[in-house]
Amino acid sequence: MTTDNRPTLTKRKATSSRSRPRRPTTDRLRAQARKVTNDLQEMGNIASDAVQTNLEQMRESASDYYEQGRDEVHKVEHSFETYIKDRPVKSLLIAAGVGLFLGRFWKRG
Repeated sequence: MTTDNRPTLTKRKATSSRSRPRRPTTDRLRAQARKVTNDLQEMGNIASDAVQTNLEQMRESASDYYEQGRDEVHKVEHSFETYIKDRPVKSLLIAAGVGLFLGRFWKRG
C-alpha cells in the first residue's frame, strides 16, 4: 500500500467577490465623504441651536440681574434721601467730614 504524502490542494471558491460587483474605490470614497459632510453639517446645526439657546438664557439672566441691581440702587438712594430728610444737620456734618478727608487724601497723592 502506498501513501501519498503530497499535500492536497483545494480550490477556493471566490463566490463573494464574483457574486456582487464592487464599485470602484473612488465612488465609495465619494459616498463616504458625502455622508461625513452631512453628519458634520448636522452636528454644526445642533451645536448652533445649543449655543443660541444658551445665549438666550444668558441674556434673560443678565436682564434679570440688571433689574435686581437697579432696584437695589433705587432702594439705597431712597434710604439716603430719607436719612438726609430726617437728619439734615448730621448729614451735612458727615458730608463735610468726608469732603475734608478726601481733600487731604487727594493732596498727598
